[in-house]
Amino acid sequence: MGFYLALAWTLLVGSWTAMGAQNPISWEVQRFDGWYNNLMEHRWGSKGSRLQRLVPASYADGVYQPLGEPHLPNPRKLSNTAMRGPAGQASLRNRTVLGVFFGYHVLSDLVSVETPGCPAEFLNIHIPPGDPVFDPDRRGDVVLPFQRSRWDPETGRSPSNPRDLSNEVTGWLDGSAIYGSSHSWSDALRSFSGGQLASGPDPAFPRDAQSPLLMWTAPDPATGQRGPRGLYGAGPAVVPLPQPVRAAAGPRAPAVGGRGAVPARAQEGYRHLPGYRPFLDPSISPEFLAASEQFFSTLVPPGIYMRNASCHFQEVIRTNSSTSRALRVCNSYWSRKHPNLQRAEDVDALLLGMASQIAEREDHVVVEDVLDFWPGPLKFSRTDYLAACLQRGRDLGLPSYTKARAALGLAPVTRWQDINPALSQNNHTVLEAIAALYNQDLSRLELLPGGLLESHGDPGPLFSTIVLDQFLRLRDGDRYWFENTRNGLFTEEEIAEIRNTSLWDVLVAVTRMNPSALQPNVFFWHTGDPCPQPRQLGTEGLPACVPSIVRDYFEGSGFGFGVTIGALCCFPLVSLLSAWIVARLRRRNFKRLQGQDRQSIMSEKLVGGVEALEWQGHKEPSRPVLVHLQPGQICVVDGRLSVLRTIQLRPPQQVNLILSGNRGRRALLLKIPKEYDLVLLFNVEEERQVLVDNLRAALKESGLRFQEWELREQELMRAAVTREQRSHLLETFFRHLFSQVLDIDQADAGTLPLDSSQKVREALTCELSRAEFAESLGLKPQDMFVESMFSLADKDGNGYLSFREFLDILVVFMKGSPEEKSRLMFRMYDFDGNGLISKDEFIRMLRSFIEISNNCLSKDQLTEVVESMFRESGFQDKEELTWEDFHFMLRDHDSELRFTQLCVKGVEVPEVIKDLCRRASYISQEKICPSPRVSARCPHSNADVEWTAQRLKCPMDTDPPQEIRRRFGKKVTSFQPLLFTEAHREKFQRSRRHQTLQQFKRFIENYRRHIGCVAVFYAIAGGLFLERAYYYAYRAHHTGITDTTRVGIILSRGTAASISFMFSYILLTMCRNLITFLRETFLHRYVPFDAAVDFHRLIASTAIILTVLHSAGHVVNVYLFSISPLSVLSCLFPGLFHDDGSEFPQKYHWWFFQTVPGLTGVLLLLVLAIMYVFASHHFRRHSFRGFWLTHHLYILLYVLLIIHGSFGLIQLPRFHIFFLVPALIYVGDKLVSLSRKKVEISVVKAELLPSGVTHLQFQRPQGFEYKSGQWVRIACLALGTTEYHPFTLTSAPHEDTLSLHIRAAGPWTTRLREIYSPPTGDGCAKYPKLYLDGPFGEGHQEWHKFEVSVLVGGGIGVTPFASILKDLVFKSSVSCHVFCKKIYFIWVTRTQRQFEWLADIIREVEENDCQDLVSVHIYITQLAEKFDLRTTMLYICERHFQKVLNRSLFTGLRSVTHFGRPPFEPFFKSLQEVHPQVRKIGVFSCGPPGMTKNVEKACQLINKQDRTHFSHHYENF
Repeated sequence: MGFYLALAWTLLVGSWTAMGAQNPISWEVQRFDGWYNNLMEHRWGSKGSRLQRLVPASYADGVYQPLGEPHLPNPRKLSNTAMRGPAGQASLRNRTVLGVFFGYHVLSDLVSVETPGCPAEFLNIHIPPGDPVFDPDRRGDVVLPFQRSRWDPETGRSPSNPRDLSNEVTGWLDGSAIYGSSHSWSDALRSFSGGQLASGPDPAFPRDAQSPLLMWTAPDPATGQRGPRGLYGAGPAVVPLPQPVRAAAGPRAPAVGGRGAVPARAQEGYRHLPGYRPFLDPSISPEFLAASEQFFSTLVPPGIYMRNASCHFQEVIRTNSSTSRALRVCNSYWSRKHPNLQRAEDVDALLLGMASQIAEREDHVVVEDVLDFWPGPLKFSRTDYLAACLQRGRDLGLPSYTKARAALGLAPVTRWQDINPALSQNNHTVLEAIAALYNQDLSRLELLPGGLLESHGDPGPLFSTIVLDQFLRLRDGDRYWFENTRNGLFTEEEIAEIRNTSLWDVLVAVTRMNPSALQPNVFFWHTGDPCPQPRQLGTEGLPACVPSIVRDYFEGSGFGFGVTIGALCCFPLVSLLSAWIVARLRRRNFKRLQGQDRQSIMSEKLVGGVEALEWQGHKEPSRPVLVHLQPGQICVVDGRLSVLRTIQLRPPQQVNLILSGNRGRRALLLKIPKEYDLVLLFNVEEERQVLVDNLRAALKESGLRFQEWELREQELMRAAVTREQRSHLLETFFRHLFSQVLDIDQADAGTLPLDSSQKVREALTCELSRAEFAESLGLKPQDMFVESMFSLADKDGNGYLSFREFLDILVVFMKGSPEEKSRLMFRMYDFDGNGLISKDEFIRMLRSFIEISNNCLSKDQLTEVVESMFRESGFQDKEELTWEDFHFMLRDHDSELRFTQLCVKGVEVPEVIKDLCRRASYISQEKICPSPRVSARCPHSNADVEWTAQRLKCPMDTDPPQEIRRRFGKKVTSFQPLLFTEAHREKFQRSRRHQTLQQFKRFIENYRRHIGCVAVFYAIAGGLFLERAYYYAYRAHHTGITDTTRVGIILSRGTAASISFMFSYILLTMCRNLITFLRETFLHRYVPFDAAVDFHRLIASTAIILTVLHSAGHVVNVYLFSISPLSVLSCLFPGLFHDDGSEFPQKYHWWFFQTVPGLTGVLLLLVLAIMYVFASHHFRRHSFRGFWLTHHLYILLYVLLIIHGSFGLIQLPRFHIFFLVPALIYVGDKLVSLSRKKVEISVVKAELLPSGVTHLQFQRPQGFEYKSGQWVRIACLALGTTEYHPFTLTSAPHEDTLSLHIRAAGPWTTRLREIYSPPTGDGCAKYPKLYLDGPFGEGHQEWHKFEVSVLVGGGIGVTPFASILKDLVFKSSVSCHVFCKKIYFIWVTRTQRQFEWLADIIREVEENDCQDLVSVHIYITQLAEKFDLRTTMLYICERHFQKVLNRSLFTGLRSVTHFGRPPFEPFFKSLQEVHPQVRKIGVFSCGPPGMTKNVEKACQLINKQDRTHFSHHYENF
């Protein structure tokens, strides 16, 4: 190809190349983009300039809305009526197809308006029902899409400035159709070697450039194939001239194109050359564009001949390997794979064939290839080219036929037959049909059909005038026109040479064809010219056009799209699974840490055990166990050395040892009477034999009789009594036991099996072992209480309890009188059976009761209690008590003994007894029945006591509730629970509506700060959402995005604005230093800074919901973008797409994974899924480190957010608007924390306290100021410097050191406890140092702002109150003014031994509290809901100890100790009576979520009343 291009250059410009190579260019070079051709109007004729109208625009609204139905006929109907006719009618002027082809090429060089406008506007063509080509099924809903062309944005604003379309190429005859309208386009075509154009793999064809801007790279809309081959690419492949001499060779294009394109009847006017006219606008007119396209369309034949230089018209190979006489235009126009157009010789044959072939007649008829089967736009493979041209004319705002003739000075036409008299005579039905479509109104006839109807041999007067006007303006207004001698570009000789150059010269120069095989004027074929066509080509003998199909852009993508969405939805599930695995691993590690010490102790006890598998039944899996033989018992433990079962070996038991005789002889069954059987499986017989030998020796040593035999393994397992079978048997045992004790009907005892008589007999004859008896009481077999009770009930002394033995003792506790119960207790603890209880036996009795509180009293304390009880009852001189003395000692507690039971599993205690026996003493009771510490200071008279007793109306012992003694299952109504106080204020009866309104008002009053802040925040977020949603719903039509995806874009953009705001300002909730500072300012009155963490969670929850909605919106967007044509996408995303003619959009996966917003969006979903799952309450408690590490992904989150929004696909980036200020504040707050974090602090003292509590005392940094109730974050250098954990300070602000009490509740705190364990040797302890961050404020430090405050601490949650109590006592001791006048401290603990360090603090408070500021109430919850003998006796001892020694039996404090959980609602009600003048009481709770929820619920219930308001501040751990 390069050789032929060089040859063409030599033929066309002669020796100029050598001169140009030696001398520099001395003339002005024309710009590629057409600018500055006219030195006054620089934009005239340039790329992107508007079209210049010859006639005023005709729009429906006068501005831009095109005319259409019903004013104008349907374009498809019009094309069918006016342009349909037979093919094969030869041109009256013998025009060749090559001339038609070249005419289209010249037209494309001058004007291009095919580029769709932005935003996309559609002027679709509605197909009439029953159309044989497009709607043969008469559906009536077929629409051929037509997209309006790009317009000048400065037009279309008013009737005086109607819309004008833009020309996308230069408006000069400068070869821009080949070389492009930019320098980069031209460079892409060059090889930069020898002045030649670049060729591809085949040197005969241009290079297949990858840029979508190059003309011949436009892909086939049906297949997406690119390349210079095919009918579409044949022109650019032949016509290009060499570069860089475009300035010299370019003028041959106007020379050839001008003469070839001007109609014959206008040639004479075109020859007149007045010279260059600088004031003449040469811009292309829309009338010229329409007229040229319409006229050329009538000349297009249905097929194209191919021949060689010897005039042989060759057969054309079809795609199915058959042959035809010509190329079918409708099937070959876009085809890049056509077998006949793959070589340079094929192109030569095509050009020779077009030069010999006569075009269709110049009339109104268009062949079906153009009328019905022209390559279609968008999803349609076919369209009506003429209907599209009509719509283009309406889009251009072309005037009517009559107006155009009048404006151009042509004679008016008043009758339809005057349009074309010849047509009226030959085919008058066409004009009549067209007139009918326009309702016989000639003024409505459009320019295009009217001008086309004029054609006969040549274009009619209208089209000829339009074309002549255009070429005259092009010639006379072009400063670079080759005939303009004033531009100094060419000499007279060069002008003459150029004028004499024809297309024949070009074709001969650049192709291999024989000059003799081509006529001199290739635009016409006359008689005598070489190679006449065989005959005028019609549709006969040509392959049929491929019918129209509608392409589905989403075809084949449905499954993958669904999988992708499913995978995105699985992100939370995958994160949840990962978090679950991490939590399980952390829990396992934690249990291993906890069990290391216990296993080391147990392993010392259990040495030499035998490993085996315990068979538990057919439905239960076997478990690995270790069988250990000990004196008098067999111990079965699991892999963690936890005792699973202990089998007692006591004579005169008889043990049966059954061995399996088959299946490897590996099974062993140990049958012990009155126990469920033990079945063991071994790997080999030798292992079983080892245990059997040891077992025989143990049984002989214990003196037990045993029998031994063999069975088959299946029979052995059938004979075994499993644990499940034993539990069913005991269930029947207890049912009938309680039915007799409580007088329950047999039906109420439960449904029995079918063989009920046998089961009942078996159950009533079975006996309970000590372990089963202890399990029924909820105790351990080794407890002293169990031993005493079991020994008393086991009358026959066989070591088991029969049905009758259990029934006898149960009846006494369920129905016995106080005397019977005290006598039973007396007998239980008369260990020597002499009828007397000594002090030692009395101490053993109390110790058996106190076992349930973890032996919290020492032997000296028990001795002191017993001595005081003896002394109080007048028995100080006695060493032993009779039953009468024992009962006398309990004389003041008959009511408690009356309702005392034996708490057995399976018996539900009636609620009325629970209420009556609840051990809670309310605050107001001190005013009525003063506590010992108040009684000592304020002695009361006997009259006061009597008045109190009358007011209380306490039920006496002589008025027992008879209903309870009868049956527990019936409702008790004979008495009411004790009311300690009566309301002092008058209560008014209000309507339900008034009460609801009052509750609402109180709620608003209580949470007005929270409601205000939440309302403002969500109002801003909602406003941002609505602003974006409104914009894209009603104000963004100019972008076109709303018309493409309305719901998706509104949802995605609205949520994006809210998410940007939320994810930005959520940072402020984590600025701990800023919050601590601001809560001390006046802003604390308006902003609830203590709820920052809750607000953080609320924002995060809302943001994740909006994120899901945002993602759903983008899923809709991706789907719609995947089915939208490229012309639409290029408008929506001009930075991503360029409309190169291909209508194939990108697939869904490209949007998800190959775009920056898509990929970052997927990563954001993954990051959020990880962060949110690990931040949930459950996983945060089980794996705090996992939460800590994953929450630091927020850095990646914000980086991705910035990248995600900065790409600006749809709108300009906005995230930085919200993010910048919060980010700067957050960074500043972090820098403040970092300045403190990296200061190493020495630990002064470390102490390991009971219940896994570690006490750390460390140096107080210089300048470290804090308030009681505040908290800090610490990191231990030995455990890593990046993991910080929050703990509340237990030291007071006046102390010189800081202290923390840390409970080992997780792996980190457990390892911390190990690190600070005291050294084993005598060496000095050297503790690891700490990093400290804080202090940070919270609601607990507001305690001093209330006149009355209630502090509720549960478990390790008492730590903030330790600091508060010490601070209060210190301030009162130094006479510091404190607004708070009274503090009630409620300490809720499972057992007081868990936090004995707090008891020391409370003891210090009691000693220094001279003004009675603090009232302490301790609730031991371990004994909650156990209203049986043990709890009753403990309660009696506690009250006696409190009464005699003025301190608690359990804590040693003067504070009252209660059993059970605190009843918060009655407690708060009693505070209203004690402090009626206080309008607001502060309640501060810290502890488990269940406790704080109960406190919050009680406060809400109390606050519904129009009385004292309780303001609750809480913190969970």
